[in-house]
Amino acid sequence: ASVRNKLLGIPEAFVLSFDPPSIQGLGTTGGFEFEVEDLAGHGSVALNDATQALIAAARKQPELNPQQMFTSFSTSTPQFKYDLDRTKAKLLGLSLPDVFNTLQIYLGSLYVNDFNLFGHTFRVTLQADKGARAAASDLSRLYVRNASGGMVPLDTLGALKPIVGPETVPHYNNYASALINGGPAPGYSSGQAVVAMERAAAATLPKDFGYEWTGVTFQELKAGSIAAVVFALAIVFVFVILAAQYESWSMPFMVLSSAPLALFGALAALWLRGMQIDVYSQIGFVMLIGLAAKNSILIVEFAKRRREEGLSIVEAATEAARLRLRPILMTAFAFILGVLPLMFASGAGAASRQSIGTTVFGGMLAATALTLIFVPVFYALIERLREGRGVAMAPHAEVETALAAEPGPAE
Repeated sequence: ASVRNKLLGIPEAFVLSFDPPSIQGLGTTGGFEFEVEDLAGHGSVALNDATQALIAAARKQPELNPQQMFTSFSTSTPQFKYDLDRTKAKLLGLSLPDVFNTLQIYLGSLYVNDFNLFGHTFRVTLQADKGARAAASDLSRLYVRNASGGMVPLDTLGALKPIVGPETVPHYNNYASALINGGPAPGYSSGQAVVAMERAAAATLPKDFGYEWTGVTFQELKAGSIAAVVFALAIVFVFVILAAQYESWSMPFMVLSSAPLALFGALAALWLRGMQIDVYSQIGFVMLIGLAAKNSILIVEFAKRRREEGLSIVEAATEAARLRLRPILMTAFAFILGVLPLMFASGAGAASRQSIGTTVFGGMLAATALTLIFVPVFYALIERLREGRGVAMAPHAEVETALAAEPGPAE
């Protein structure tokens, strides 16, 4: 923000500053990228007016950061327009493609091909020397050959007119478009920023204008609620693996009881730092399932062994929490301290590292502190329910055994 404010004080230039994209290759800037499309071909002026009106409305939305809302699309770039007299050109035996190619080659550039030499690829581009295309009067020195072989000067076929217009005419999905860059305000998520931007577009854009998302935001919307599905599948996979390992349906519930505690800690850490839930924090949520389950396994496995040795349920749970305290703290704090550099990362891509570091740090800290209290309690409750059910079913089993052992009538 400080760099942006200093750059705004330069009257001779229009300077933009923005964060790099969180994922290299998806978009050109951080935040979101929003394409305004001219669906009916109203022209660059109408597209620019609609874009500026939308930016003004978006800056009033509390979910959006007004300092990050900008567009590089402008219709005030000084230009020259060449009006070609097509009828005169045909009467003089000129081919229109030859006229346009001459203008492109001398005043712009024309790509020809590539060739390989000495293990390198070189590109061939036709272009006039910069001194031969520096002024409008240079057009008088350009000639085009007609069908009879004569050379016709281009300045006799039309005239250059100074105008203002867009430097380029970008297109998106085959429509003329203007790109708007923006980002969420502090304390708001990218999803809330998307909703606010779409709300402003629905209230501001004229009838024949539309919009599309691109870059990271497009991928985020395309993914939809897949993060919740991945989180649920991760829990299911861990549950199935634990059930197969312990040959019990109750033991996985004891182990996975720490997952909500880790999720609570991760959300609390993100909230305290004013960070949003993004794709990186969602990756951290999935990681926390396995990391939190690791601590629970140490307690549940030890309590299970002590219970098999004859201790009561409460004694087994209490002794497991007491004896497993040191290894849990050692492994947990080794991991927690390891992600501290991610929490305070700086430089390009720092937002992604800070997001995943904060998520895992808060989740592991909460899971470590609360697991030692709640997991033994969950173990005792579930184990009592399991053993109570076994005791209730035992009389039925004894009756069935007795009936099976009773001798039948003598033959």
